[in-house]
Amino acid sequence: MRARWPRAVILCLAGALIAVAVSQAVKPLPPGMHVASPWCTVPAAAAEFIADVTAADGRGRPAVSQGIFAAVLALVRDARRFIVLDYAAFGAAAAVAPPERRLAAELTDALLARRREIPAPAILFITDPSTERYGTARSPELQLLRAAGVEVVTTDLDRLRDSNPAYSSLWRLGMRWWNAPSGPLGAATRRLNLKANDRKLILADDGRGGIAGVIGSANPTDSESAWSNVAARLQGGPLPALLESELAIARFSGWRGNADAFTTAGQGAPADCATAPATGEGSARVQLLTEGATRAQLLAHLDATAAGDAIEVAVFQLADRGVVESLLAAARRGADVRLILDPNEARSSGGTEGLPNQPVASELVSKSEGAIRVRWYRTHGERFHGALIVTYGPQHAWMTLGSAQLTRRSLDDYNLEANAAIELARSAPLAQQALGYFDTLWTNRAALGIEYTADFAAYANAAQSDYWLYRLLEGGGLAPF
Repeated sequence: MRARWPRAVILCLAGALIAVAVSQAVKPLPPGMHVASPWCTVPAAAAEFIADVTAADGRGRPAVSQGIFAAVLALVRDARRFIVLDYAAFGAAAAVAPPERRLAAELTDALLARRREIPAPAILFITDPSTERYGTARSPELQLLRAAGVEVVTTDLDRLRDSNPAYSSLWRLGMRWWNAPSGPLGAATRRLNLKANDRKLILADDGRGGIAGVIGSANPTDSESAWSNVAARLQGGPLPALLESELAIARFSGWRGNADAFTTAGQGAPADCATAPATGEGSARVQLLTEGATRAQLLAHLDATAAGDAIEVAVFQLADRGVVESLLAAARRGADVRLILDPNEARSSGGTEGLPNQPVASELVSKSEGAIRVRWYRTHGERFHGALIVTYGPQHAWMTLGSAQLTRRSLDDYNLEANAAIELARSAPLAQQALGYFDTLWTNRAALGIEYTADFAAYANAAQSDYWLYRLLEGGGLAPF
């Protein structure tokens, strides 16, 4: 009888771990998440494509073009009633070297200057706990903002689903309670849950009774200031739906501020939201997508492509199996599929150099018998960090861009993500800007002596060990990507 007790205890503990793992992986998302806003028809001028591009010439000298944070700072300067920011990372570096810049200080100074204006706008800054090392450090920039009356909210990641259930169930049952949350060990154990508020956006009133925003893949942090990114600047349309989602994040993270301060005179259900497609060059349809809503729309558009259509993908990480299978299926139907990927060579946590992009790209090229074409962005210590997917035919184009990479954590309702989806005529200026951006990087023809991308063979990786390691990490929720 006595010998049965250890077995019973082990079975009970195993049962508890499994129950917690399952329940926390599939529990309902907090209110206001997984948003798919109504489609809204807006004038073409109300949607703008912006890109930050870092490259080098044949002698290794940087060639840099940046526009995202110029648009962000312009929104801050124009705001009169409110500003809402949500960035996964925000902070200064001890030293910067060109082409890096002091982004954190620039944004901090702009917010403080606007805060001094009369009347001062309400400012809400939402960020991921990693910005302040899970409570073990204080960001000097956020401390300055707090002192000036900016409401700073650290996202409560415990409310999100567990993307790493095997570890997180153990953490929730044990380490969460005996580790001091603000201590180094507590911070280290929280980091291993592999979850984040990964949104990268700003929303503000435009000073004229409307609302504007910049939604993209760029963080205002010095160490990432030279990374290549993409973003969309939007005016009106469905932005109020995203604003409500941002306030929902703040509320479930403990914010008890005045939500009424974050409104505009013209806010509400936009009158220009319509179901009819934008058929001319003078208009576009815009939808805002968060969390897994991005995946649903992305797969629907990939699966709708046929012979004569094209798919262009420019992303930092591609790992999601549903996206991989949809790209292969599109190529089999005769769609033209081109990918520009970061080689993932920069050292990252977990020793996953080259993963996931190198084995995934090799799989796509091999299984499609070369129909899917891949080029690698030439990085020089920085990262090709954008997340842009475009599908188009002879007449119409659809694109999505924002924070969501093509990974399980970004697309399956684990991380908090925000994307804009835009549908418009292929001949519209915005479509031509996005397609021209991709073509410039693909063909290396825009600037004499500058090569943006390299041939697929430069980083082709057909090693089965790396492929199955990627599959294990991605499928088991163990991936740092």
